[in-house]
Amino acid sequence: MDRRHFVRCLGALTLALPLLLTGCPPQGGGAGTSGTEPASAEGTPTIAFAGPLSGEASSLGTASRKGFDLAVEQKNAAGGIKGKQVAVVVEDDKGKGGEATNVAQKIVGNSAVSVVIGHFNSSCSNAAKTTYSRAGIVEFSPGSTSLDVCRDSDWTFRNLYHDVYQGELMARYVKEILGHSKVAIAFDNDDYGRGLKDTIVAKAGQIGLEVVAEAAYNRGQTQDYKTLATTLQAAKPQTIIISGLNNEASLIAKAVRNDLGWKDVQLLGSDGVMHPDFIKNSGDAADKALVVTPYFYAPEASADARAFGDAFRKKYGEDPDTWAALAYDAANMAMKAIEEVGQDRTKVKDWFASRKDKATGVAGVTGVTYFDAEGDCYSKPAQIVVVRNGAFALAEKQIAAE
Repeated sequence: MDRRHFVRCLGALTLALPLLLTGCPPQGGGAGTSGTEPASAEGTPTIAFAGPLSGEASSLGTASRKGFDLAVEQKNAAGGIKGKQVAVVVEDDKGKGGEATNVAQKIVGNSAVSVVIGHFNSSCSNAAKTTYSRAGIVEFSPGSTSLDVCRDSDWTFRNLYHDVYQGELMARYVKEILGHSKVAIAFDNDDYGRGLKDTIVAKAGQIGLEVVAEAAYNRGQTQDYKTLATTLQAAKPQTIIISGLNNEASLIAKAVRNDLGWKDVQLLGSDGVMHPDFIKNSGDAADKALVVTPYFYAPEASADARAFGDAFRKKYGEDPDTWAALAYDAANMAMKAIEEVGQDRTKVKDWFASRKDKATGVAGVTGVTYFDAEGDCYSKPAQIVVVRNGAFALAEKQIAAE
C-alpha cells in the first residue's frame, strides 16, 4: 500500500470511529443493563422528583413537591452547587404502580439525573425500584413506608420509618395508652394499607389486643363507606384504626360519626392520614381523631425548623406539613451528596450508603437522617397528633418505640 492510500484509509477510519462508538450501548451508572449513562461531573447538577401530582393521592404528592421545590430554590439562591444552578425533572406517577414504572424509565433515560426524590406511595416505590436498581440511580423516598420498599435494592433509601415500626407502635398505643382491648382495622387494599394492617394484627396478637374486624376498601373507587362502618360497628371495637390515606379516612370518619352517630369509638389514623385535607374534608367528624406522623411541625423545636416554616409560609401562604418537611430534607440531602462527590450515580449511591450513624448522618428539619444496611431510616421516632379545634396538635400522651 502506498503512502497516499494509507493516509486516505487512516482518515476514513478516523471519521468512522465516532460513528462506530456511538452505535455501542452506553454503560449504566455502575450497575445494571439499562443502557443509560451516569451524569457527567461537568454537566448541570440535576435531581428528579417523582410522586402523585394527580389522582387520589395528589394532595400528599403536591405537599411533597412544595417541600422539594423550596429546597432547590433556596440552594440556587445561595449559588447552587459549586456555582452551577440545580436543575430539576418532575414526573407525575399518579399514585399508580404501572405509571411509576413508566416514570422511572423516563428518568433513568435522562443521563443528567443523579438522584430521584420519590416515590411517595409504597406501591409506586416498589414498582419502580427494579428500574432504578438496574440503571444504577438512587431512589430516595420521603413517603413510602411499606416494609419491602428498601429490600433487595442497594439503590433505594428513605428518610422515615417503615410500617413494622409504625404498626407495632399503633397496636401498643391502643393497648397501653388508650387502655383498649378491642380494635377494628379499615385498610386500603394496596401495599401500604395491607402491609401496615398485617403488622398491626401480628403485634396485637403478641400483646393481647383483640382484632375484632378487618375491612378492606379500594382507594379511588366508589364504595359504600356507611356499610363498611356498619360492619365495623357490629364487631364492637373501642378503636378503629384506619390504614390508608387522608381522602378515604375522611369518608370513613364521616360514615362513623355522621351516618351512624357512633361517637364513642376512637379513630386512629396511620401516617397517610396526616394531611390538612383530612380535617377539611371530615369537618366535625375528625374531632378527637388521633393520627401517627413521622414528623410534626413545631416552630419552637429548632432554629432550622423555624426558618423552614417561615420560608414555606412566605412561598406558599400555609404551614408545612409532614410530607413537605420530609421532601425538603430529602432534596437537601441529595444536593449535599452531589456537592460532596459529584454527579456520578454510583458515587452518589455510595455516599448515601455511608450515612450509617448519627455522626455521619445529615441533620434536617425532621431530624438526623442515616440508614441501616438496607437503606431504612430508624433515626426519627413517630409521634401521635390529635385533631383539636379544627387543627392538628401534639397528643398529650406519646409512646416510645420498643
